[in-house]
Amino acid sequence: MAKLYFRYGAMGSSKTANAIMVQYNYGERHQKVLMVKPQLENRDGARIIRSRSGLETECVFAEELETMDLTGYDCVIVDEAQFLTKAQVEYLVHIVDDLGIPVIAYGLRADFKGNFFEGSQWLMAWADTIEEVKTICWCGKKATCNARVIDGKVAREGEQIVLGGDESYVSLCRKHWMRGQLGPKTN
Repeated sequence: MAKLYFRYGAMGSSKTANAIMVQYNYGERHQKVLMVKPQLENRDGARIIRSRSGLETECVFAEELETMDLTGYDCVIVDEAQFLTKAQVEYLVHIVDDLGIPVIAYGLRADFKGNFFEGSQWLMAWADTIEEVKTICWCGKKATCNARVIDGKVAREGEQIVLGGDESYVSLCRKHWMRGQLGPKTN
């Protein structure tokens, strides 16, 4: 029976590397995987999913899914799923429930202010299985929050979506995110 999986984690928890490794594992078993990302996510090129560790693969855009024939696919893997719309998450539910194809979505749970992204909200509501991909804060505790860093300080205001990686975001435990502490020498 197909399921909708939501695997979430803070920035830097290797979600993308995990997604590409799952694709590789399916391929080893001669199964066909469709890799997907929202068109908004263009840091690595239009149709490329790339992890910080250097793993990469080709993909299609989530915006194209409804027009595609998914016959023959054994799994759909979505990266950067936090950027999906409610309607796109509904379509993932259709892929699982009506087409019988498992969908594994990877993404952030919350933004730099601690609020749900639209895609994450609906994945949390509708996923059959929700799993955390863990990483750690500078203090060694589990990091659950994404801090946007501007001029060496934790930002508290701004647009919800600002694309960036290690140069713009850091994962923190809740305590250090609430305090705005980026390391042992900050306030």
